[in-house]
Amino acid sequence: MNKPLSRRKKATSATFRDNTPTDDQDLEDISLQENPGSATITVSAVEVEELSSEEQRDRLHLERRVERAVFEAGKALAELRDRRLYRSTHKTFEEYCRDRFGHSRRQSYLLMDAAVIFDNLVEICDQIDHKLPTAEGQVRPMTKLEPQQQQEVWLRAVKLAGGKVPTGRIVKDVVQRIMERTKVPNTYQIGEVCQILVKDNPELRRKGGCWGIVSAVNEFSCTVRVWDGEYTIGLQHLKSFNYLPQECQQMQVICDRITRVYSRGLEESVQRFLESLGKLNRAYLTALEEKLLSLLELEIRV
Repeated sequence: MNKPLSRRKKATSATFRDNTPTDDQDLEDISLQENPGSATITVSAVEVEELSSEEQRDRLHLERRVERAVFEAGKALAELRDRRLYRSTHKTFEEYCRDRFGHSRRQSYLLMDAAVIFDNLVEICDQIDHKLPTAEGQVRPMTKLEPQQQQEVWLRAVKLAGGKVPTGRIVKDVVQRIMERTKVPNTYQIGEVCQILVKDNPELRRKGGCWGIVSAVNEFSCTVRVWDGEYTIGLQHLKSFNYLPQECQQMQVICDRITRVYSRGLEESVQRFLESLGKLNRAYLTALEEKLLSLLELEIRV
C-alpha cells in the first residue's frame, strides 16, 4: 500500500522539475556558456512623469511652509510675550511657556531669537536660490553677530554646503572664522566692574544695562558675575566703568550682598528692587538703598 504512494510523489516531483528549473540547473546552464561574463541582463526603464507648472508651484509653496514652520513658532512666541497675552492665567511668560508648550525658558528664547535671524536672511534669499534655514540649530551660532554679518555667514555656509542648506556645524565654523578676523585684544582684568550692553544680542535682553564683576578673562570674552549668577559675554557686549581699585572692591561687596538676598527667592517686588540695584551706574548705595538692603538682610537671617 505504501509503494504506489512513493511512486506518485516521485512522479509529481519530476513534473515540478520539468516545469521550473532549480537553482542548480540555472548554475549548470550558465556554466555551459562559453563566456558567462557576457550574459545579457534586461532592465525595464520606468518613465517618471515631470511635474506640471501648477505642481511645481505647489511644491515650492509647501517647501516654504516647512522652512518657516519653526520660525513662525518663534514669531508667535514673541507676540505672546510682547502683548502679555498670557497674563490672564500666568504671572510670567516663562511659566506660561512651560505649562502650555512644555518649553524651558531657554527653548522659548532660542526660538524667538531664531525668528529674528530668519527674517534677516529672507532679505537675501534670492541671492542663494531660496536656500533658507529649516531648523533653529542652523542659525543659533549667528545670534551674537550683527545683521549684516549674519547674512555674510549664511551666504558662505550655503556655498560651503555645495548649494544646499548648511548644517549647524558648517555655520558655526564660518562664524568662528569671522570672530577671529574681527577679534579685539582682551584688556579686562579680574575684579574689574563693567556694564553689559545688549547690542542686538537677544540673549542679553534682560541683562542690558546691568553691571557685573569680571571673574574670568577669556580670549574673546569675559565671565561676569551679576546678582543672579555668572555669564560668559563677548567683549563687544561689555563696557568698563573704569572704577578705581577701591571702588571695584566696594562693588564686589555690594554684589555679594545682593546675591545672598536674591537667592532666597523673596517676593517679586523685593526681587525687582534687587534687580534695580544690579543696574546702578555708580560705585555706592544711597542711604535709603543701604537701609532697605540691610533690612532685607535681617529678614533672611530670621
